[in-house]
Amino acid sequence: MELLGLYNYWAFAVVLMTGLYAVITKGNLIKKLIGLSIFQSAVFLLYITMNKVDGGTAPIVQKGVADQVFSNPLPQVLILTAIVVGISTTALGLAIVIRIKESYGTIEEHEVQNLDHDL
Repeated sequence: MELLGLYNYWAFAVVLMTGLYAVITKGNLIKKLIGLSIFQSAVFLLYITMNKVDGGTAPIVQKGVADQVFSNPLPQVLILTAIVVGISTTALGLAIVIRIKESYGTIEEHEVQNLDHDL
């Protein structure tokens, strides 16, 4: 395999680092949640692209057919579950950000920490 032929891994790395950068460097809590969602999407991309089997078919066993190469459906099932959990986590995070905004009047992380230390 040549290095540039692994474009899915390069795309995974770029998207993953973009999400990680947003989570670490941004002070706005909404931007942090968006970065977390981007990070999760990179993991989904990695799992889905790893499952591709050249010449693989759906895992349906037929009578009289031998030596078939099958693709594993388990990563897609796991990613569907992870997507639901990711959406739920994002919705919960947004609800918490709304409560923080109501309590502190801001969604900037450093301002919330300063207000919290003053109490």
